[in-house]
Amino acid sequence: MDLRKLKTLIDLVSESNVSELEITEAEGKVRIVKGGGAVVQQMVAAPMMAQPMAAAPVAAAPVAEAAPAAAAITGHSVKSPMVGTFYRAAAPGGKPFVEIGAQVKEGETLCIIEAMKILNEIEADKSGTVTRVLAENGQPVEYGQPLFVIE
Repeated sequence: MDLRKLKTLIDLVSESNVSELEITEAEGKVRIVKGGGAVVQQMVAAPMMAQPMAAAPVAAAPVAEAAPAAAAITGHSVKSPMVGTFYRAAAPGGKPFVEIGAQVKEGETLCIIEAMKILNEIEADKSGTVTRVLAENGQPVEYGQPLFVIE
């Protein structure tokens, strides 16, 4: 979605009596929620929008270091589609979206990654049981970093 269009939508929600707005387009889905004077926005990007923004030399080092750890992972790993901050719950101190041992369905929200003040819901790309959580709550994650293991 165009950044100018997103800013316009945020401004319209801020200045109106509307408390929540959700728009779905080909590029992705945007949800803007107004509460307590602050406007919170969530954006779920389409796969082609989730490309890394960093230059190859910067992104190559963390991926190379993660390769040995990734080799030890058995099962399907859900990887981060972007660089950002990993959150297991929708709010600080809130209940995590999923716990180890939880049954998940394809498309179910597993976590949130905050990137550039936008909260991106990361969904399961496979149904199964969550056997491992590989990222720490509130910690930065890299593009392609394994976040969960689903078997």
